[in-house]
Amino acid sequence: MRLEVDRERCVGAGMCVLTAPEVFGQDEEDGRVRLLDPEPAEVGDAVQVCPAAAIKAS
Repeated sequence: MRLEVDRERCVGAGMCVLTAPEVFGQDEEDGRVRLLDPEPAEVGDAVQVCPAAAIKAS
């Protein structure tokens, strides 16, 4: 699986970090998503729980 994040769309809710902390982080300055692993084996429900639809998986 390949992930992409749209930091401009991100609202900093942190649901992705709570769901898959090994894949996602939050920027300390603006709270927006940081992608730690663009090709993880598993992300659980992180894509579906993002309230801003800022994560795409292909």
